[in-house]
Amino acid sequence: MDPLQFLVPLGWLSAVGPVLPYAILVMAVANLATRHLAHRRHVEQGDSDDGVEPYTPHAFTNIGLVLLSFLFVLDAPVSGVILSVLVITMLIADLFELEARNVEARNDMPIEAPKSSIAASLLVLVFASYYALWFLVSGLWDQFVIA
Repeated sequence: MDPLQFLVPLGWLSAVGPVLPYAILVMAVANLATRHLAHRRHVEQGDSDDGVEPYTPHAFTNIGLVLLSFLFVLDAPVSGVILSVLVITMLIADLFELEARNVEARNDMPIEAPKSSIAASLLVLVFASYYALWFLVSGLWDQFVIA
C-alpha cells in the first residue's frame, strides 16, 4: 500500500509516469527557446521608457516545468525532488533577472543576457535529458558498473 494513495489518486500516474521525463525534456527545450525570444523582446523594450515586461510564453514554460517536476516527484521521488530543486532555482533566477533587466532599462543601460537563469535552465536541460535519454547510454553505462 502506497502511503500517498489517500492524498493523491495515483492510479492515473502509472499511465502518465513513463512519459513525464520526455514531457519535461520537451518543456525544458521550449523554455530555452522562449528564453531567447524573451531576451530579444527585452532588448527591444529596453529602448523604450516603459521598462521590461515578462514574456508570456516564457512564463508559461516556467510554470509548466514547475508543474511537471512536481508530478515527477510523485512518480520518481528522489529524481523528482532533484529536478524540482533545479526548476525552482531556475524560476527564482528568472525573477531576479527580470528585475535586473528592469533596472537596466530604467537607467538607460544596455540590456544584458540573463546569465544565471541561462545556466540554471541548462542544468535543468542536462538533468531532464539524462532521464529522458537514458536508453542511449544505458548499454555503455552497464559496461562500467561492477556487479
